[in-house]
Amino acid sequence: MSEAILCYIYRSERKADTYLYLLEKDDFSKVPEELLQVFGDAEFSFQFELTADRSLAKEDSAVVYENLRTKGFHLQLAADLLIEQQLALKNLN
Repeated sequence: MSEAILCYIYRSERKADTYLYLLEKDDFSKVPEELLQVFGDAEFSFQFELTADRSLAKEDSAVVYENLRTKGFHLQLAADLLIEQQLALKNLN
């Protein structure tokens, strides 16, 4: 079982169903500036304790956990944005 970490979730006011997970409340210092510009204004939604094996509705908790531990943030994209991103990457290859 992994160690629990407290994470803070922010909703994008610009992009529907797009969320940013942070390790520290209101600390966007580890999020790339380009991402913040696209994300737009961040509205705090909620906080919770996360472990790598906790069940999450739309994300793989192990991926979220690892991104928070290694990058300091995790971006959850809306399903349609994720599909567009994957198609764009396939077209580049």
